[in-house]
Amino acid sequence: MKKIRKITARGTGIRETEYEEAKWSGDTYRKEQQKRLGKIPKDLTMHLGRGTRTIKAGDLPEPSPRLSTEGKTRITSRGTSSRKSTNKGTPK
Repeated sequence: MKKIRKITARGTGIRETEYEEAKWSGDTYRKEQQKRLGKIPKDLTMHLGRGTRTIKAGDLPEPSPRLSTEGKTRITSRGTSSRKSTNKGTPK
């Protein structure tokens, strides 16, 4: 694995860590979220929004797969140009 350097404490410290792929977006985040939700009890009440809604953890829906937008037009540059999308969606 690669070693990367992370700057800490307002730029005064450095720590070296192993590189690992980010887990805060996309399909990897969905998998991590499902793992965490699988560990909590199904009858746990969760508060959503600004505390105005409640739902049981067992009633949460499964995340839906991301659909493919390949070939569709994507608007770029503040709406002045466009290009074809290459997003293939969630692999099955």
